[in-house]
Amino acid sequence: MQSVQGTYNDKVVRQFAVMTVVWGIVGMLVGVIVAAQLLWPDLTHGIPWLTYGRLRPLHTSAVIFAFGGCGLMATSLYAVQRTSHARLISDKLASFVFWGWQAIIVAVAITLPLGLTQGKEYAEHEWWIDIMIAVVWVSYGVLFFGTVVKRKVKHIYVANWFYGAFIITIALLHIVNNLSIPASFTRSYSIYSGAVDAMVQWWYGHNAVGFFLTTGFLGMMYYFVPKQAERPIYSYRLSIVHFWALIAIYMWAGPHHLQYTALPDWAQSLGMVFSLILLAPSWGGAINGIMTLSGVWHKLRTDPILKFLIVSLSFYMMSTFEGPMMSIKTVNSLSHYTDWTIGHVHSGALGWVAMITIGSTYSMIPRLLGLRGMYSTKLVDAHFWTHTIGIVLYIASMWIAGIMQGLMWRATNEDGTLTYTFVESLYQTYPYYAFRLLGGVLVVFGMLIMAWNVLKTWQMATSKAPQPILTPDPSEARA
Repeated sequence: MQSVQGTYNDKVVRQFAVMTVVWGIVGMLVGVIVAAQLLWPDLTHGIPWLTYGRLRPLHTSAVIFAFGGCGLMATSLYAVQRTSHARLISDKLASFVFWGWQAIIVAVAITLPLGLTQGKEYAEHEWWIDIMIAVVWVSYGVLFFGTVVKRKVKHIYVANWFYGAFIITIALLHIVNNLSIPASFTRSYSIYSGAVDAMVQWWYGHNAVGFFLTTGFLGMMYYFVPKQAERPIYSYRLSIVHFWALIAIYMWAGPHHLQYTALPDWAQSLGMVFSLILLAPSWGGAINGIMTLSGVWHKLRTDPILKFLIVSLSFYMMSTFEGPMMSIKTVNSLSHYTDWTIGHVHSGALGWVAMITIGSTYSMIPRLLGLRGMYSTKLVDAHFWTHTIGIVLYIASMWIAGIMQGLMWRATNEDGTLTYTFVESLYQTYPYYAFRLLGGVLVVFGMLIMAWNVLKTWQMATSKAPQPILTPDPSEARA
């Protein structure tokens, strides 16, 4: 017999869930604008703060850290309470984390269009914003791990392992990569130089992908796929192997971003080898998630939330096959600096990250509001197909354009001169930019469908009373 022991702090979870949708629309809309600028370079008539060079880092920051970050914080704070049978350790700290993260997002949204940037991929923000990020992130870590420590069950569910690794590693990566000397409020200089700066940046850059955009979202997968399917995870043992293999290997893959550069050849080869090894744990984890549906595959016909979750794992497998392949030096010589890389990034970002976040948010919101489901299952299904078609248009056009670019750039005449000029390759790419723009528009339209569905679901809720914490039954299964 279970007894009630207080209530969960769902207020901060609801806040982060709503902002996940809001920042998703904003970040993806900026992406559509920069995609349109590649098709029509004079679209913004030379307005400095609307130029491609300033909006593009705003797009990446908004989608990764605003949309993805809010999604990760919402789901991790939701899952850690349920799996620990404990309330967050501090309501005030939870509120600080939410408002602090929103303040950071707004600061980034103001400074990047003004051209205030360190010029580092995924780490463009100036030094004082980096300090804000460090303070809020450490507070988030204290909130998460403090709740794990006060758990009412001995076992720590595997989703929390992935969330925990993501929190610790991102703190380490962020602080080390952003060590700099401030010259003024608007300018700073990295303490690293030359090839060392490049190595540290891509040790951070690839592991921002590895731990922010992969490990954290695998935490979502391990909680929400079994929850939505109403089945235990396919193999708990495989989930532990998946965790430790991923943690051990991912950190070494960063140099594959620097093939054919001034980085020592041994470091380039090391990055390539570890990238290839990374395929095994990545696919092992994805298969573990997909096979959780064993015996309930029929649910995919009627549950579009499960479609989001399972198809996201398909894109995860696609991306984690493509990434190692592109790290091979001979392949990299064709793909690097082309739109093939853009296609790869977005198959991971829109296919894996966005779809697992959207599916998890759809799964979580009705439960937060005491409802049995979303306002409209048909709208969730419409969002799924709109988003999926948008992704396919986007990544297919970029794959074709990228391979074409690589082949044109390396083509030579008999006398050794280049066969094509860069402008000729750009001219041939234009039709594919139009398809990419169309794909992006469909993705944003899908997010607007989601916003409407969430709003109507919110209006259906008669009470937003916090959910009770139940004392765990000793016979309860691990999940």
